[in-house]
Amino acid sequence: MWLWYDWRAAAVADDDGNILDVEQWDGWRDTDAVCSRMDMIAYQAITPEAERLSERFPDAKIRIHGDEELPDADWPTPSPEALECLDKAAILLSKRGVDAAAGDPDRRLEHILKASDELRASFITIEGRLVEWVGLFLPEARFERDRSGLAKKVIESSSLEELATMLDIGMPPEGPTDAEWASLHDWALSVQEIKKRLEKMEDVVRELATAHLPSLSGLLGPILAARLCVEAHGRSRLARLPAGTMQILGAEKAFFNHLKTGAPSPKHGHIFMHPWISRSPRWVRGKIARTVAAKATIAARCDAYGGEVWDQDRIDSVAAKVETIRKENSSPPQR
Repeated sequence: MWLWYDWRAAAVADDDGNILDVEQWDGWRDTDAVCSRMDMIAYQAITPEAERLSERFPDAKIRIHGDEELPDADWPTPSPEALECLDKAAILLSKRGVDAAAGDPDRRLEHILKASDELRASFITIEGRLVEWVGLFLPEARFERDRSGLAKKVIESSSLEELATMLDIGMPPEGPTDAEWASLHDWALSVQEIKKRLEKMEDVVRELATAHLPSLSGLLGPILAARLCVEAHGRSRLARLPAGTMQILGAEKAFFNHLKTGAPSPKHGHIFMHPWISRSPRWVRGKIARTVAAKATIAARCDAYGGEVWDQDRIDSVAAKVETIRKENSSPPQR
């Protein structure tokens, strides 16, 4: 015995395909109601019609429309008018899905973070070009400590001579032509413009991450919190990750290489960006990363499941634990 159902009807048939009982839903003219039925079917939930038939025929095997195990029978399929209403509901559901995606903080955070990453890659490239270009004419100049301020100095200079005077270095025997200096000056303007645009985009990332992940942003900083959220494909999935996965999130290639070749396993992924880890001695970074990842997992779950937002005292207690680990491992282990 089989119990068949779809979004509009349900029926019970025996193994020979004889229909024993039928329940039909007559509310299909309401588009919103049809949308609710489609959601129900999408999650493979049992419709009220199927539930009533299941009570009458408890031995019937419940199968949704389209199941290959069902026998051939005269199942109560929708009429053309019902199918027309179904099409309208499908279009409405699609629009609702688009609207929901536009308002999803996870998707918004993903786009703005990836856009800022792409812009930063471009910025590093054109800034490096500016440093090399200026260094070609002024080989005595050193920009290691003030690399970011070079564009501003070039913009404020009307000629290479003025830039050399500003940098307190000598002029080369031969400098650029006026047209070449104009190109160099325009390039510096581009560097400064992209830098300002990048700073604005990262401010937006901080704003979204702080609102979406308040506890994790307070613990790790909003940029790192956003990166972990995007890497995990959303806040809810990030909250379900164990601390060990949180620790190496972003180092998947190194981890799978470890599984494949037996190479040393990675001790940290994106979480290495935090100063607690990156500014610690290399022999203690793994221990600190484990501690920070464990606390970050708790913070992410507070954000995802409506827990209390972490205050500064809780963050300071994590910082104190990190400092204790540093003191207890102030020298490298004996080998």
